[in-house]
Amino acid sequence: MKLKRLTALGLAAMMTTSMIGCGGTATETTPADTKAETAAPAGETTAGGQTAQPSGDVDRSQELIVYSNSTSNGQDEWLLKVAKEAGFNVQIVSIEGAALSDRLVAEKNNPVCDVVFGMNAVEFERLKSEDLLVKYEPQWAGEVDMSLGDKDEGYYYPTVVQPLLLVYNPALITEPPKDWPDLCDPKYEGQYNLFQLTGGTAKMILASILSRYPDPAGEYGISEEGWQVVENLYKNGYYQQDGDDYIGNVIDGTVPMSQLWGAGVIRYQQERDFEFGLMLPEIGEPFVVEQVGIINGCDNTALAEDFINWFGSADIQKGWSDSVGAIPANTKALDMIDNQAIKDLMAKVKIQDVDWALVSQYVNDWAEKVQLEYLD
Repeated sequence: MKLKRLTALGLAAMMTTSMIGCGGTATETTPADTKAETAAPAGETTAGGQTAQPSGDVDRSQELIVYSNSTSNGQDEWLLKVAKEAGFNVQIVSIEGAALSDRLVAEKNNPVCDVVFGMNAVEFERLKSEDLLVKYEPQWAGEVDMSLGDKDEGYYYPTVVQPLLLVYNPALITEPPKDWPDLCDPKYEGQYNLFQLTGGTAKMILASILSRYPDPAGEYGISEEGWQVVENLYKNGYYQQDGDDYIGNVIDGTVPMSQLWGAGVIRYQQERDFEFGLMLPEIGEPFVVEQVGIINGCDNTALAEDFINWFGSADIQKGWSDSVGAIPANTKALDMIDNQAIKDLMAKVKIQDVDWALVSQYVNDWAEKVQLEYLD
C-alpha cells in the first residue's frame, strides 16, 4: 500500500506556501477542515447551484487531496464550503506556483496529490512529459476553448484565464506605450514597474515578448534583436522590490505604470477606487490559463474525475468567479457571472498567439539570463 494517506494526514497541519496573485510574496496557510460529516445528501442543491449527486457510484466521502497555486488569501474558503456541501471530502494544499510542479515531480514515485489546478500550460506540459497526468475528458469540455488547453491529447483542461497587461495612470501617462517594446524609449525610463522574475506573470510576459523573435541558431532560440529589446526593457524600467506597493505607486505617480494580471485589474480598481489605463497591443495580450488535471497514480481516478466535472461546471465556476474574482474559461460561466467589470475587460482584450512549445523549452533559461545579465 502506498504511504499516500499517512502522508496526507500530515498535510492538513503542514505549513504550505501560497502566492499573493501572480507577482506577490509568499505567505503561510493551513488547509481548512473539510470533513464531510455535514455534507448535503446526494441530490440536494448546494450553495454553488450544483446538485450534490455524484457521477455513477462514486463515493464522495472518500478523501481527495487537491494541490493548487490559486487558493491563497482565503480563496479556498468558498471552494471548500461548497465542495463540502456537495459531499466531497477535500483537503486543499496551497503551494506557490514555481514550487508546485517541483513538488509533484518529487512525489512521482509515491504520489500524494489526486487533482491539481491553477498552474499554466507550460507547467502542465512538464507534468505530461514526466508521465504524471491521466488522460480524461470532463463533462464541460465543450464549454471551454480547447485551444487554451491540451486540445490534442486531453491531459489538462482550462479553468481560469488571466490576460497579462500593462496598466497605467491615465492622468500622468498622456502618451502611453502601444506595445511592450515601446517601453524601451528613454522617455519611459523608470516609469514602469516590472515584477520579479520569480513570479508567473513576469515570466509569461517576458516569454510573450521573446517568442516574437525566434531564431533556432540564437541563444536559447532567440535572435540578437530579441535579446536587445529585452535588455533595453529591463534596464529602462523599475524592477519591483520586496514590500513595494506597486499599485499605490501607479496611483500616486511614483512609478505610474506596472505589469498586472487581469483579475488584479478588477480587484485593485474596486479596492482603490481607481480606473487604470490599459495598454492593448495590436498583437494581443499573453494569456496565462489556469488548468486542471488528474495525477497519475492517484488512489481514486473516478472520484478525481467526478470532482473535476463538478469544479469546472458553469455553476461552480460562476460561484468561484463571484467569490474570488477569477475570470472563468467556461464560456457559460462567463455569461452568468455577476461582475460586469470582468465582462467589460474580457471584451477589450484578445489572445496573443504565443509559441508555447518554445516557451516551455526555454522560459527558465530566459528568466535566468535576464536576472544574471540585465539586472543590477
